[in-house]
Amino acid sequence: MRVCRTAFLVLYSTVSFTKKTGSSLKDKPTLWITRKLSTATEHRASQNYRVILNPEDMLVTPDEIVAKSHEVDAILPCHSEVFSRDVVRLLGPRVRIIANHSVGVDHCDLDALSKRGIMVTNTPDVLSDATAEIAMLLLLGAARRAIEGDTMVRNSQWNSWSPSFMVGHQVTGKRLGIIGMGRVGQVMGKRAAGFDMEIHYHNRNRLDPETENGAIFHEDIDSLLRVSDFLSLHCPATEETRSMMDKRAFSLLPDHAIFINTARGALVDENALLDALTSGKIAAAGLDCFQTEPGGNTDFSRHRNVFMLPHIGSATFETRDAMGFRALDNLDAFFSGREPRDRVV
Repeated sequence: MRVCRTAFLVLYSTVSFTKKTGSSLKDKPTLWITRKLSTATEHRASQNYRVILNPEDMLVTPDEIVAKSHEVDAILPCHSEVFSRDVVRLLGPRVRIIANHSVGVDHCDLDALSKRGIMVTNTPDVLSDATAEIAMLLLLGAARRAIEGDTMVRNSQWNSWSPSFMVGHQVTGKRLGIIGMGRVGQVMGKRAAGFDMEIHYHNRNRLDPETENGAIFHEDIDSLLRVSDFLSLHCPATEETRSMMDKRAFSLLPDHAIFINTARGALVDENALLDALTSGKIAAAGLDCFQTEPGGNTDFSRHRNVFMLPHIGSATFETRDAMGFRALDNLDAFFSGREPRDRVV
């Protein structure tokens, strides 16, 4: 086992549990917050827990996860910390709950954690608006060649104009296909409807008519792909959905479709997407997530019609506070003997 390189800070507080229950600091559960979260989240955490922080926001290695787990009762991680089967097997016996600061839990081996008796929670609902905003930004930016235009003006290369200059694809009135009509997908549908887009969707289950709000349901993905002038992914990464957007899937889209992914990079065969961009089958793409994160895929940089962001779908001040508070709500419920609202396993 390597020596941990991350400088962790133990934050002591005797405010809440001590005053309310008369318990001592030693009686407080020890909570490890693996990354630097919002100031409001870390302050609230200090009220009820003996908190170990990561003030330098260093990436935590699997070895460090294992080592630190022997000192804590609970872990509040982000998607950057991977709880693989091997890591879970070596976790310390004190760990009772992993309260994720994320909606997705594909970084957690849920089966292994369940067998260890470790509860897992996530933070749904609170990031839907922010992620849908980024999806619309990518959709509009990809359609209207935002990266090309910005680069041109920023580099003082804008020196001419003609009717054929920087012509892009109109959004208004086009058909938007959404795969995964959960919380984020539903918000995306509402935002896109504001641009008079015709909304089509595929989901495991059809929504009720009121929630559907005029969107057109497709029982199978193939029929959805065939009508999607724009396609936006909003489903989780599971064994069934990994690499779902492969060569065959891209071939079913209308010619010159525009592809948006703010869900998970694992949903996409990136080589297939690159081929579709090179051939012109896909007119443009807007990507906020990649198979390799951080870092992305430098091969996309060769395509001027790809609008890329570094997985910042939920990165607003309001949403970061809400995610942190939702994770703490789950922890507070667990240590108070109540069922956490967002229990996954």
